[in-house]
Amino acid sequence: MDTRPNARKADIKIRMRNLTKTFDGAHGLVTALDDVTLDIEAGSFFMIVGPSGCGKTTLLRILAGLDSPTSGSFEISAPAAGRPANSMVFQGDSLFPWMTVFENAAYGLSLRNKPKAEIADVVGHYLNRTGLSRFTRAYPHQLSGGMRQRVSIARAFANDPDILLMDEPFSALDEQNKVLLQEELLRIWEETRKTVVFITHSVDEAVTLGDRIMIMSAQPGRIKQMVDVPFARPRDVLELRARPQYGELVYSIWGHLRDEVQRARAQDEESVKT
Repeated sequence: MDTRPNARKADIKIRMRNLTKTFDGAHGLVTALDDVTLDIEAGSFFMIVGPSGCGKTTLLRILAGLDSPTSGSFEISAPAAGRPANSMVFQGDSLFPWMTVFENAAYGLSLRNKPKAEIADVVGHYLNRTGLSRFTRAYPHQLSGGMRQRVSIARAFANDPDILLMDEPFSALDEQNKVLLQEELLRIWEETRKTVVFITHSVDEAVTLGDRIMIMSAQPGRIKQMVDVPFARPRDVLELRARPQYGELVYSIWGHLRDEVQRARAQDEESVKT
């Protein structure tokens, strides 16, 4: 397990030590996360893959301050003055249906009472970057699923968080829209180089976007393997996927993940029997 203990503390944005989370389940105590020790470097695009129920979302919720660990510790370096600690992009539609595209994208800045001129400038920039400039007055019900996720991404970046937390944001989209949004996300991230922690079930997506990939075991969620992604940036999604080295890395990661997915399936079947 590579936790990079020799990295300078100034380079580390998130530091976890022996992080464990348990909760009461229908058949007794459930361990969602077990003894996770990990450093995530500032400005990195960190991917987490693992089978369903391995604690990926629980870990993200802890980092977001929405949940607390049962034991162990984690540190997140303080954001710059006036900048929120994090913004989260969820798997499902998280837009306010009564707000326009512009109002949704401006929500975080409005809560922080930023000047209207600054809001217009920042939100306009990210709506342009996500191809939504013509839809500023539209409402969520007038948008496709892919467009709604683009609004969520614009809102997250416009809020200028120190850390961007993403919980399978593209999982419900068709493959064409998924690739387009991956390309847009990479372009915007290249501008900001924010620290990103991104959960996905897709090994392809993890290799396409990430600098490092954490492969998690089936429940209880532990670190099974850490993988460095060797491809230079900036990246072209389709060009990258045409490389033989890309396919070799995806195949290698699946080799680590396959047994855990099968073990998680067996756990699900056993829980149904009991």
